[in-house]
Amino acid sequence: MKKYVFIFKSEFMSSLQYILNVIFGFIGYAVILFVFFQLWEYLYSDPNELINGYTMSEMVWYVIITEILWSSLGGRKLCTKICNDIKSGNIAYNICKPYSYIGYVVSSHLGSIAVKTAIYFLLGMIMGFFFLGGFPKLSLISILLIAFSSILSLGISTLLILIIGLFSFFIEDAQPFYWLYSKFILIVGTLFPIEFFPKIVRPILNYSPIFAICYGPAKLFVHFDMLYALQVIGIQFIYLVVVYFICTLLYKKGVKKLNVNGG
Repeated sequence: MKKYVFIFKSEFMSSLQYILNVIFGFIGYAVILFVFFQLWEYLYSDPNELINGYTMSEMVWYVIITEILWSSLGGRKLCTKICNDIKSGNIAYNICKPYSYIGYVVSSHLGSIAVKTAIYFLLGMIMGFFFLGGFPKLSLISILLIAFSSILSLGISTLLILIIGLFSFFIEDAQPFYWLYSKFILIVGTLFPIEFFPKIVRPILNYSPIFAICYGPAKLFVHFDMLYALQVIGIQFIYLVVVYFICTLLYKKGVKKLNVNGG
């Protein structure tokens, strides 16, 4: 465990050197928030009106949280790195290292995006306050649970992208799968809560990764409830175990395939 903490710290310290790049990169995120603020302001004739259980303020905060979790993840860069490691054969050097490749990728990636995520949260909160004139009423314990749920969300997202990248062991290039996955998350996960989808689709989305990586943490921020928070975090832990198991299985099969083929 200490080596993974060291890898995390190393990447974290390295990312501190590029804070200005992160701040400038926030511009695209800010444009998205501005567009959606204008959209919801237009759709809501009365700011206190409820549409599928959400006021205008809650809808804007929902998009702010989901976009922070997705925009700060750097998923395309991570998937590209894993695919290139496999295609170039660099992953062979990691097989003999005294650490797990999966553990290395996860700790390295989370360390590299920690500063970016923190800055996006800070600037996102400032923009939300500027647009809406206030924050949702949250206690200290609720803020801590939402933060913990958000960290679990980033961990699950990282492992899901790792799964996609590991497909490169078996196909020529897994990046088109990431493109499809990212568009699915963007359209279905970040822009609208599950309540906005047809009733026949909602049960499916409630058991999909959308719940664990986008909907759950954002719903807690706008409609916090202690029992629901425990349910969200419990489901996230289950997802974390399942996706880690799938990662391990794919990696072992990929390495076995590499060894058989003389890679």
